[in-house]
Amino acid sequence: MLQNKKLLKEQKNLLAFSAGGDSTALFFLLLENNISFDIAIVDYGVRRQSQEEVTYAQELAKKYDLQCFVHRAKRIASNFESNARKIRYDFFETLIKEYNYTILLTAHHLGDRFEWMLMQFCKGAGCAELTGMQSISKRNGYTLYHPLLQVDKSDLLEYLHKKNIRYFEDESNSDEKYKRNSFRKLHTTPLLAKYKEGIKRSFAYMDYDVETLIKKVEIQTYNKLAYFQTTHSKRSDIYAIDKYLKSQGHIISAKERALLKTEEAVVLGRKYIVVFHKTFIFIAPFVKSEKMDKKFKEQMRMLKIEPKLRGYLALDAEAVVLLSSLLQ
Repeated sequence: MLQNKKLLKEQKNLLAFSAGGDSTALFFLLLENNISFDIAIVDYGVRRQSQEEVTYAQELAKKYDLQCFVHRAKRIASNFESNARKIRYDFFETLIKEYNYTILLTAHHLGDRFEWMLMQFCKGAGCAELTGMQSISKRNGYTLYHPLLQVDKSDLLEYLHKKNIRYFEDESNSDEKYKRNSFRKLHTTPLLAKYKEGIKRSFAYMDYDVETLIKKVEIQTYNKLAYFQTTHSKRSDIYAIDKYLKSQGHIISAKERALLKTEEAVVLGRKYIVVFHKTFIFIAPFVKSEKMDKKFKEQMRMLKIEPKLRGYLALDAEAVVLLSSLLQ
């Protein structure tokens, strides 16, 4: 079931663990294949069961001589899924930097990928967006790896039951007030039960098509500024912007995507500013411009910096130095 075993044996791995069926199965598959790793778990404090899950994670780590990192999140007042994802990845990335992990492992599986595809298809998306998550993607300073993307949830549960391995069921996964859960119950699970092998092959074809359609870019980050050289293909550039912002917890809307096709500067969700500047594309937090001194204004004018980006740059002198070196 586990892909790229050789790659994992050569890296320092951190597993995003939840004590659910998916991540517990991945935990034991890694052990079986003699792959070294540590685990990290987040307790959002919204379910009584979450403390038991943390305890289980700590017990497994102690039994198998692994590091177990626990983060107890503050209460999330709104947009739970989006904010929880940001908290989770901020925690993982802090650990990656502090302990020099090179790969972050998550237990996303075929059902997760198919679910995402159906939801995007219903909202309106192109071929590249429909493929959703890739097995391997480069992040800033580490690699995000989903080694179970070709494995169905039913296969993971069968593995756990055969091995008599304990895992937890998150009761919120059956709450249909969440769109994802509704898609899973009504569409994803029934279709996978009938057409699993065909769905796997379709993703393989789509992945190949995306490789030929989309030009790859390497996004650099400096403080809160992200940037990359344009591919001179709006399709590829917007795809890269979309992927980066997803990693930051922001999903681009259809209206925003349309604006990115035609405008040189677009504010997204009042949170981010995207600027197309000749050979570079910049993504930064959107900050409303305050009063700026004459020297800074002149510097921005000389560099031909979009006014909507200047609010952030006024707060980040180091980013200004970087832009000066890139644009002069």
